[in-house]
Formats: sequence, C-alpha cells, structure tokens
Amino acid sequence: MLQKVSLGMSKIDKYRLMMSRDVIDEVEELSRELKGLRLCHINSTPFGGGVAELLVSCIPLLRGLGIQADWQVIRGDRRFFTITKSLHNALQGSEYPLINEALTQRVYMNNSLANAKELDQNYDVFVVNDPQPLPLRHYCHKLPHCHEEAKWIWRCHIDNSEPDKDVWQFLRPYIEEYDAAIFTMDKFVPTDLSVPHIAIIPPAIEPFSPKNMYLSKTLCQEVLENYGIDRDRPLIVLVSRFDPWKDPFGTIEAYRIVKQEVPGVQLALVGSFAGDDPEAWDLYAAIQQEAYEDDDIYIFSNLIGVGSMEVNAFQRASEVVIQKSIKEGFGLVVAEALWKEIPVVAGNAGGIPMQMAGGLSQYLVDSIEGCAEKVTYLLQHPELARKLGKEGKEHIRDQFLTPRLIRDELSLIKKLMG
Repeated sequence: MLQKVSLGMSKIDKYRLMMSRDVIDEVEELSRELKGLRLCHINSTPFGGGVAELLVSCIPLLRGLGIQADWQVIRGDRRFFTITKSLHNALQGSEYPLINEALTQRVYMNNSLANAKELDQNYDVFVVNDPQPLPLRHYCHKLPHCHEEAKWIWRCHIDNSEPDKDVWQFLRPYIEEYDAAIFTMDKFVPTDLSVPHIAIIPPAIEPFSPKNMYLSKTLCQEVLENYGIDRDRPLIVLVSRFDPWKDPFGTIEAYRIVKQEVPGVQLALVGSFAGDDPEAWDLYAAIQQEAYEDDDIYIFSNLIGVGSMEVNAFQRASEVVIQKSIKEGFGLVVAEALWKEIPVVAGNAGGIPMQMAGGLSQYLVDSIEGCAEKVTYLLQHPELARKLGKEGKEHIRDQFLTPRLIRDELSLIKKLMG
C-alpha cells in the first residue's frame, strides 16, 4: 500500500475570533451535509513543497469536521521524479522534447501503474495534486479493486497558462478522464481542456501552524543570532524551494544593488528540499557558489534544521520579504509574510498579484532593477513598510486562510456528489 501520512484532528471553532463568521458557518453546514464522506488527497511528497504544507493543515481540519480524510503519497525512482519535475516545468512553459520519446513515457506510465496498484481505493472522492500522480485515475479505473462510483478531482497548483504544447497534448487526455479540475486562476485553464467541472480555488495559509503562529520579537531575534545573523542590521529574506522559477540569482543581484544604498543590509535565502525534486541539489550548489564571497548572504535549508518555526522567525524578523518569482502558481510565502505584517516585494507573476492588494500592488516587479528599487525604498521608509504590512494582513485574513479553502473544496465535492 502507498504511504499514508499520519495526522491528527483539529477544530474549526478556533477561527471564529479571527475571520468572517459567515465562512465558518458555511464550512460547518457543508460538513454536516457531507459527514462521513471518505476523501483522499494524493501527492508526491509528504514534505518540502506547497502542496504538502496545504495538506498538513487541511487534513486535520477536515477530520475535525466529520470528513474521513486521508493523504496518500506516491512512490517513484529517480528517473520518474526527474521526468515529473520536467513535466512540472513544461506546464509552466519550459520545453521538454523528451516527452515524445517512448522511454520517457514508459517510465512515467509504468511508475503510475505501480502506484495505482498500491493505492487504497476505499474512498468516495480522490483529489490528485499536480502532474506527478496524474495518471492514477487512468489506471485505477481498469483495476479489479476499482471503486467505480468514486469521484476524481485533479488539482493543478502550477501556472498552466502557457504550457509546452507537446507535454500538454500528452497529459490532457489523462486530465479529461477526471470528473473535475481545480485551478488557482481563470487564466491558468487551457482553452482546449474538456472536463465536466472546472473550479477556480486559490490556496490558503494556516494561521495556527508553526510557520505562521505568533512568535515574540525577542524569540525571532534569538533565532537569527543562533544562525549568525546580526540582529542590529536590516535583513531581507527569500523563502522558497530551491527552484529556478523562484529566481534566487535575480534576488542576489537585487540585493547587491540594494547594498549600494543600504550598506549594512543582509540577505537570507531560506530554502527547502523535497523528495520529488532531484534538480534542487544542483541549484543549491550553484547558489552557494554565487554567494561564496559575501559574508552577508546566508543560505539555510531544512537539511540543517531550519524548519517551519525557523522560517516563521526569519520572516517576522525581516524588514522586507522578496518573492521575485518568474512563474508562480500562487506563492504561499507571500501570504505568509503578509500575515506577519511584513511588506513583500514580489514578481508580477501567476497568483502573486491576487495577494498584493491595495498599496502593495505598487511593489509587484518585472526586473532585478525594479526589485532593488522597491526594496531600497521600503528599507528607507519603515513607516510605509509597516503600513503596507498591516494592510496586507487584513487582505490575507479576508481571502486566504484555511477555512475559505476548505469551504470552496467542499462546495465542489458537494456538487460532484449530487
């Protein structure tokens, strides 16, 4: 059997003093109608990526609402995950000519068949996340232990607005076997996709998680000191996977420009490794090489114990958070930083602009120079930075907390279940 991630249960009442009661009431009404529903999320890694962070928060809350929710993780060898990372990149616009080779398709499909055979199918609804486990629906339908009445949803967390044509033509037939597909934005939905139900549901963050819960300023400063950062000088932070789409080298170049105006500034690149991303190691080494001679650039990862609580501290202790993504499905770290009232300078890409409302929309950038200019301005105008941070938190509170995500997904499931 595939691995099931062990998680507990949490209650929704704790959100009532934090966000709109109407949303909480809607979630509770939907959960009463769907009580006892067997729901399974499937993805490719239990840690290190945005999907895993979403599921760590959503599964316990669903269980607390009376939904029998589980989370299964597929397996694969290095060749399989190298291919699936290339598919991920191709859906965001990179070319991947190898998809037309028989060996590539055979490795991808054979691993998918093996995972389908090991999948526990005793559920009413499956939510399959991103391209790694996509063909499960195709194979599960053909297996003798198939639950024929189950509904299948494909959830795309990627900016799929301009996919590689060959990859899209290869994957589209498998997507069209699903009962529904979820995208973050309308513009991510390909015009030639034919699925019975298409839903637009942006992700959300969990305010009570170790990454987002309240930490005192003193504790955050102590964390920085433990990692060798000077608490008396300004800090800018990039939090992301080690992924070229996050543009870490562009962030380093922007920092170097900022440093000409703000000589004491420091940069922390806080990254994470995931089990389904073999490319990350090479990028990590290249970033280390790029930053080698600058004592004010710090590179941290989950490999040395920089986990969710430490990321929380780094974000809260920073003056500005950078998320200069070139392509971005949503960018949870933008919402995370704004929830902590820290202003963000971010790439004008994918789902990021929907998080940068009001005055923050002026801090969406399309170039290294533009990024450096905006960061410098915020460092030199701390009162404005605080104002933007407070505005950002209220927008995240209104639109991008976990109960809203649960409400939207349960609404879609209710529609599918009739």
